[in-house]
Amino acid sequence: MTAIFVTATGTDVGKTFVACGLIAELRRRGRSVAAFKPLASGFDPTRPETSDPGALLTAIGDRISPAALDRIAPWRYAAAMAPDMAAEAEGKRVDFDAVVAFSRAALGTAEMVVIEGVGGAMSPIAARHTVLDWIAALDLRALVVTGTYLGAQTHALTALAALQARRVQVLAMVASETPGSTVSLAETTRSLARFAAPLPVVSIPRLAPGAPHAAFAALADLFCCDAAHVR
Repeated sequence: MTAIFVTATGTDVGKTFVACGLIAELRRRGRSVAAFKPLASGFDPTRPETSDPGALLTAIGDRISPAALDRIAPWRYAAAMAPDMAAEAEGKRVDFDAVVAFSRAALGTAEMVVIEGVGGAMSPIAARHTVLDWIAALDLRALVVTGTYLGAQTHALTALAALQARRVQVLAMVASETPGSTVSLAETTRSLARFAAPLPVVSIPRLAPGAPHAAFAALADLFCCDAAHVR
């Protein structure tokens, strides 16, 4: 079994889009894939098909249902805020140890496992823990997604530095095109490649969900060859 944690520089930069594209490519290759988003904020139970967990279920070929949502995203909160704040708004708290335990148990569910985080790598998720703490606790390789908006480079390189400081192995960085950005996808990718080398930097334009693209094939090649963390 091989697993990866999809994180990002922040929210709304394309984590789910990239995760779903990678899953679709792996499934096209005949791989068994499981996907999880244990923590989800901004979840509208009346429209689960528009949620990130809903997109992941569609990507792995599962029907969106309450049971399926509970299976891949057991901690879902209505407020579009960091999970610790969203939980507090509902009179709850995020149990970091429980999230880690759930994630570890998820690692044995398929040949390939994709765990999607929430927000960015340094997003708080519990009273004293961030997404970075979550990744480090699982000892998984990470895929770092960034947008191409003005300022994306500094956010991407800062996230990369934080991950590397905690000895998290980063498989690749993904530049996911930001619609309407004044900075092009190609310019952002070239800039990141200069500073992140020898880390692979893959650029992905905006596509229809699940649409094949050479960038997803490149990510799948990296993921499938990731023997260092086969469990």
